[in-house]
Formats: sequence, structure tokens, C-alpha cells
Amino acid sequence: MTQQCRAIVADASGGPEVLGLREVPVPTPGPGQLLFQVAAVGVNFIETYQRDGTYTVLFPFTPGSEAAGTVVAVGEGVEDFAVGDHIATAEGRGCYAEYAIVDQDKALPVPSAVPLDIAAALPLQAMTAHYLMNSTYHVEPGQTVLLHAGAGGVGLLLTQMLKERGARVITTVSTDEKEELSRVAGADEVLRYAGFAAAVRELTDGVGVDVAYDGVGKDTFDGSLASLRTRGMLVLFGGASGQVPPLDLQRLNTGGSLFVTRPTLGSYLLNPQERRWRATEVFNAVAEGRLTARIGARFPLAEAGAAHSALQGRKTTGKVILVP
Repeated sequence: MTQQCRAIVADASGGPEVLGLREVPVPTPGPGQLLFQVAAVGVNFIETYQRDGTYTVLFPFTPGSEAAGTVVAVGEGVEDFAVGDHIATAEGRGCYAEYAIVDQDKALPVPSAVPLDIAAALPLQAMTAHYLMNSTYHVEPGQTVLLHAGAGGVGLLLTQMLKERGARVITTVSTDEKEELSRVAGADEVLRYAGFAAAVRELTDGVGVDVAYDGVGKDTFDGSLASLRTRGMLVLFGGASGQVPPLDLQRLNTGGSLFVTRPTLGSYLLNPQERRWRATEVFNAVAEGRLTARIGARFPLAEAGAAHSALQGRKTTGKVILVP
């Protein structure tokens, strides 16, 4: 008899209520693949877009690409991992489940000093923070950065990494509680969203910031553009408030020869070497105590819909995880 496990399955697009728990067959690893028992799953905005139809997926659909756990079986040709190894990934398949599959070249070894629940909170957001500041725009010591959602999962990690680099970090948040979290992470200045562009200009003596990292999207995009120095860059890496309308490129001219880019993590994990570089730096920083991942909320696997509601309602700080 085929072994069964519990997984979240959506039969059609819709609200959080379409995410239901059911019994499904345990996947079988193919050549070059690992089967792992999931210890924790990272919940990310992309899964809300997949669930509600913003991004096209095939239904029935089990969300989840980010998780950590223990290898329980390996497919033909696997050489880099063995049963019992602790792994994490940002590129798994169907990770809202008790067992999931990942290709071996997309699996990340987890150091023994990093607990698996923390490991699940790192791959997507910490490697996102890594590529944002090292590759999309290489931040140099002494530069000034605007970072929205400073108390979010990427925000808290990126703030720590930017401060270690020697940058000046200005963040935006929505509440006093989130302001305190952002300051603990190292933010030099913490603003509310209302009027943030004018405040940034004042804090920079009218010059503006070198780069704005914007994962909020529609509600902050115009203010982010207005916060940039001449030849500054706006890095739009998410749309928590909604998707940004089409942009008139002439605005980049009048704003001071500005740059805008819309990156995604997959474009910065092009090969195993790049993936291992980012993951190794991130996991080592955590293992050495130089980087702290905050888990802001834990939900049982069965409550995946509630986790989506909390994330979309911007009621969370740090990382949201599911625990099978």
C-alpha cells in the first residue's frame, strides 16, 4: 500500500479558504532528487499570488518552495547528500506537506549549529537579502539605503546585513512595535509610510538615497522614486500592497536619470555555484551569531489559510512558518 502523508491542497484559485488539508501519497524521488521529511515550511507572498490566481499554476496545487528538514530517501545519481542529512531549500516543490521533493542541486546543507525551524526561515528571504545588496545593487560602506517593511522577514535580515557592510539604513514601518524591531535590527532611522519621501529628503539634506529596496509595491513605489538621488536605483522586489501600474519611462529622466529594476530570486540562483555561495554566506552568518532570523509566527500545517491571511494583512513581523 502506498504510504500517505498530509499536505495542503487547493483545487482552484481563490481566497485563503481554498487551502485544505488532505491525505496524499508520499512522493517518490526521481533521479537526482531528494525526499525529505519537512520540519518547517517558510510561508511567502508568492504563494498567496499563486493561490489567488495572480500567478498561473496548475490545480490541484500544493504550495511551498521553501522548507527545511531531514533527507529520508535519495534518487538515482545523488552523490552530494545521504539519508539523515539536514537540508533547506528555496526551490522545493509542494512543501506545504509532511514530505517533499527537491532536486539535489537546489538543496542547501544546513550546519549543525542552525536549528531546522530557523533554517526554514532563511533560504528565500536571506538569499533575497543577499542578492539585493550584493548583486542587484552592490551596496558600499557609507552609502544610504531606503528599505521598506523594515520589520518584515527580508527587512530584518537585510538591515542586519547592510549594517555589517557599513551602510546607513532608513526603514519604513507601520507600528511602534515594528519600529522597535527595526531599530533592534540596526536601522539608523525608522519612518512611518505617510510622507516618507519628504522625510528621506530631509534626512539626506535633500540629496536622496543611493538605493531604495521596495517590496511593498503599489503604495510606496512613487515615494520610492521620489526618494532617490540622481542616478539612484529603485529595486522593486515585491508587491505586498499590490502590483505597480505601468511606468512612464520619462519619469526616470525627470527624476534624475534614475534606474528601476524588478528582480526575482531565481535569476540570482542561476547555477549551483551561485546558489552555494549565497547559502553558505547566509548560514555561516547565522551559525556565527552575526545574523539573526526572527520567526514572527508559527502556524500548524492545517492552518495554512490563516497564515496566508496574516501575511496578506501585513499583521506579521519576521518570518511566518508552518509546522507539520
